Amino acid sequence: MTQIDHQVHSLGPEVTGSRIFRFIAFLYGIAAYLVFFVTILYAIGFVMGVMVPKTIDTGAEAPVVRAVVINLLLMSLFAVQHSVMARRQFKDWWTQFVPKPVERSTYVLFASLSLLLLFWQWRPLPSVIWSVENPDLAVTLVTLSFAGWVLVFTSTFIINHFELFGLHQVTNHLIGKEMQPPRFKTPLLYKFVRHPIYLGFIVAFWAAPVMTAGHLLFAAVTTLYIFVGIALEESDLVDLFGDEYRQYKQRVSMLIPWRRSV
Repeated sequence: MTQIDHQVHSLGPEVTGSRIFRFIAFLYGIAAYLVFFVTILYAIGFVMGVMVPKTIDTGAEAPVVRAVVINLLLMSLFAVQHSVMARRQFKDWWTQFVPKPVERSTYVLFASLSLLLLFWQWRPLPSVIWSVENPDLAVTLVTLSFAGWVLVFTSTFIINHFELFGLHQVTNHLIGKEMQPPRFKTPLLYKFVRHPIYLGFIVAFWAAPVMTAGHLLFAAVTTLYIFVGIALEESDLVDLFGDEYRQYKQRVSMLIPWRRSV
């Protein structure tokens, strides 16, 4: 075993359970959450084109083919990071090097950084696909997009916002409390659709009074990724909860609430 391997594998309970490590892990979790919070707020402005210095339709332009390639690479980077790091097999390997209490915070931090890179390097494609001239309809679409973001945030709090983004884990670790094993539950919105968070994103991305080619590319690719992500996530949930989740899939639709099955 090399010296580096020894140092990595020596990060055992005697280290991760120390007061200093618990406090550092707690501060790390808070920092990762703050980075996420800034990122998601910027994402709202980026997509809706308001209150941020660089939006989905602004920035340095590039030839169309180059812009499309760059944008696809940026979205692919996020998709790969977001999906691979969420899989159980990766977590089993990853937590050999990253202590379990900060695994979720590290995942959230990496996802936020990949999104910030996307916002920074995104190349606009300003050709207009559609533009709603009716002011009332335009306001309605903006309101609908904002409602999509509200649905995203609301859905995270309905399940456990702070566990989803790592704060619950580092807080429990700080006070020496064990995390409870995951339980299958379907509160409020989850009784009508299985993935209200993803539904909120789809609404937020597509409800645009002015749809440029760049915005359309972003909405289309992210929507495709959402369906891939749902398939991967539900496979993990079936492995975790078995028939309980299979029955839930039969009772409740994926994204369209009025198509709920009996």
